[in-house]
This record gives sequence, structure tokens and C-alpha cells, in this order.
Amino acid sequence: TTLYSTEANIRKSLKEADLVIGSVLIPGGKTPKLIRKEHLSIMKKGAVIVDIAIDQGGCCETSRVTTHDDPVYIEEGVVHYCVGNMPGAVPRTSTIALANSTFRYGMLMADNGLEQAVKMDKGLADGVNIYCGKCTNKNVADSLDLEYTPLFDVIK
Repeated sequence: TTLYSTEANIRKSLKEADLVIGSVLIPGGKTPKLIRKEHLSIMKKGAVIVDIAIDQGGCCETSRVTTHDDPVYIEEGVVHYCVGNMPGAVPRTSTIALANSTFRYGMLMADNGLEQAVKMDKGLADGVNIYCGKCTNKNVADSLDLEYTPLFDVIK
């Protein structure tokens, strides 16, 4: 079932859930806190929150980074699993997956140079965070309180 992310839908879903997987991503930015501390009281005791968004700050107010050595903690009866860099648990597999998904960008840059490659591929352009000392990603600039300069104001 797909639901819009509204307060009412979040509360209803949390009340019924045994397992919540938070996987919010704002590329280059901090994750919004969709699950607030007050929400934990409506959840079932023993329910689990897996906050995959923890590397960008987490999507639950009560999330804090844990490790594989000590992966869980309980807050208000709700188990939290917030291991940072989860793909690090399977380094070979995650490296292969990353290489498979980024290889084409490397080849595009190798064949055309960075400046031409970003003009040819919006996805690659969106991935450029800093160019010639300028922060060219709005979310990164906002999250780090840096001045933002659009990439194509720097690349002519």
C-alpha cells in the first residue's frame, strides 16, 4: 500500500506496524525527521525501527548512530537499529553494486571530459557537489551553510 507522507498516515502506519524501515533521502541534504519522539508512544512495545537514513542524520528524532558491535537500543519500548554505513557489512557486494551503478559515469567523463559529460547527463551534473571551489549542489550548500552557485554558472 502506498500512502502520502502526511501526519495522519504516519501515525496510522506507526500504530499498526511491527517493523518500520525509514529510508528517506534528500540527496546532499539532511533527512527530515518524519518519526518524532512523541510517535513512539503510539507504537507497539517491541516494534522495530530500522533507520536506513541514519547516515544523513536519520528520519526518526530518537535515532542515533549504532555499530554492528552494538547495533540496537530501546527507547520507549521501541527497538532502534541505526547502524551507520550499513553496506559496509557486505563490503564486496556493496562495492560491486556501486561500481555497476557508477561505471557509466566514469566512462562518460573519461570519453568526454567532466565539463562535456555533465552537459550530456543531468544525473551526473546533479552529482557534482563542488566545482572550482564553488558549492554547486543546493542541498549540500544549505546543509553546510555554504554559498550556493549553480553548476552551469561555473561551467560555461
